[in-house]
Amino acid sequence: MLQITQRRQEGTLIAVYTGELDHHAARAAIEQTEDLLVLFPCEKLVLDQSELTFMDSSGLAVVLHLYRTCARSGREFAVRGTPPQPMRVFEAAGLPQVMVFERGKE
Repeated sequence: MLQITQRRQEGTLIAVYTGELDHHAARAAIEQTEDLLVLFPCEKLVLDQSELTFMDSSGLAVVLHLYRTCARSGREFAVRGTPPQPMRVFEAAGLPQVMVFERGKE
């Protein structure tokens, strides 16, 4: 099960993903995060994944979708604090060459 919480920090919306980002949670993750972008206008979206316990290839689709959403609307985008297991999925897909991955929580 995936929980999404948010916080704002100087023009940045930080969406914190907690739990499992799998095919069961993917569609809701996209919808909820896009809703946050409408509710909390920002210059940058950061997906904080430091609390993820599992991610499968559906998580790739979520991140790519949100990256493209931000690119279309002129927002910056970054993924932060990705644990080792999900990071291996991103690296296998070559995403660190396409988008910004930040270490740590802040």
